[in-house]
Amino acid sequence: MPKKNKKIGVFLFAMMNVAIVLSLRGLPMIAKTGTHMLFYILFASILFLLPVSLVSAELATGWLKDGGVYRWVKEAFNSKMGFTAIWLQWVQNTIWYTTVLAFAAGALSYLFFDPILAENKLFIIGTILIVYWGATFINFKGLKAASWFTTICVIGGTIVPAALIIILGLIWFFSGNTLQFELTSKGFFPDFTDFDNLAFLAGTVLLFSGIEVDAVHVMELDNPKKNYPKAIFLATAIIVITFLIGSFAVGATISEKDISLTSGIMQGFKDLLHMYKLDWLLPFVGFLVAFGAIGSVTAWIGGPSKGLLATAKHGELPPFLQYTNKNNVQTHILWIQGLIVTVLAFVFYLMPNVSTGFFLLTALTAILYLIMYVLLYSAAITLRYTQPKVLRPYKVPGGNFGMWFVAGIGTIAVLFALIVGFFPPTELLVDRPSLYVWFLIIGAIVFFIAPILINHFKKPSWIKKAKKQEEK
Repeated sequence: MPKKNKKIGVFLFAMMNVAIVLSLRGLPMIAKTGTHMLFYILFASILFLLPVSLVSAELATGWLKDGGVYRWVKEAFNSKMGFTAIWLQWVQNTIWYTTVLAFAAGALSYLFFDPILAENKLFIIGTILIVYWGATFINFKGLKAASWFTTICVIGGTIVPAALIIILGLIWFFSGNTLQFELTSKGFFPDFTDFDNLAFLAGTVLLFSGIEVDAVHVMELDNPKKNYPKAIFLATAIIVITFLIGSFAVGATISEKDISLTSGIMQGFKDLLHMYKLDWLLPFVGFLVAFGAIGSVTAWIGGPSKGLLATAKHGELPPFLQYTNKNNVQTHILWIQGLIVTVLAFVFYLMPNVSTGFFLLTALTAILYLIMYVLLYSAAITLRYTQPKVLRPYKVPGGNFGMWFVAGIGTIAVLFALIVGFFPPTELLVDRPSLYVWFLIIGAIVFFIAPILINHFKKPSWIKKAKKQEEK
């Protein structure tokens, strides 16, 4: 008898989702919200992370072949909207590279024993360009060339530093030391009457995004109907606890106004290690944190762009962007992706300081991703009515009302975060708030209209070219 494929257990599936979502770069941003950090984390996890997880699981089990947001939104509406959804997922990730590599540059500055470099614009831009293009050329060689490097980076550069700063933070707390964020206590809830005080909400929501990526693997989970909710609740608990305690550790020793969004994690390490006379560990920790961020970029460079390439066989992209090299890597898409990253890197040069540039790009990333989530939720509700007979091994409980409730809550949270994302936070230095807002508005419009224009001008010959390329 043929052997059955071995199914994934609850714990392993939960860890896969943790790996996708959890990132140390978010700790300084959350810590900068001070005593509001618990509200921001609960908002992002309960009203965003959980609904996305449940809705994505239903869509992934219902449409297994060529799954993902392109297929789901296309089935619900049309190919134009489907292509727009996958485009937004790809382009937001392209912008994200600049933020995560700015974070890596902040960590690397401690390796060179010069934390001032973390606020040096040219150092940040140079690091982004050198590391990004280096990782891109590694991806040109194919998946095998990058996989070993990525695995080592994730273990050594994310898991180990996260555990270390949490342990140091807890020791600091239980030793009875004064917590910096308590000195400027503002209560649990932020001021809802002032959107400038809520601007970090969009960035926090972005930190909890991406879990829909692993939803396509739900059928590899043993008994998905029963075990998927268990895995998601476990993953959510780990993500929430790590973000909360990690941010707590950063905010414990650094005042909110002094936290750098690019090097705040290293500021926390510096203070905590100094307390216990372990300063000699700081350069090593800086290397590990940067190593983890670089590994994350290496892993993601080929991923979302591969999803964009998948639309090529449907004729959504011109022949130039359908090209793959001998290693089956979408090199032309990666070249375009790299050019966008290169241009966006210079945003840091135009901003008054590095933290402002970091958050501006984070806000643009969040806005584009949140628009994609509106399409995702809308598709899930629509498909319950237009294709009710499609077998879904996992379904959001509660019938159509349950779907409306879960997707409705998710949509409201997304729209709220989307609106506040256009307002510059009061915690950051923004010389010209109007310029900040117009950058986000124009950026969102340009990146949203681009896929619609591509779809409008697509030609029937693109499909023929795609089929020929697939046959080779």
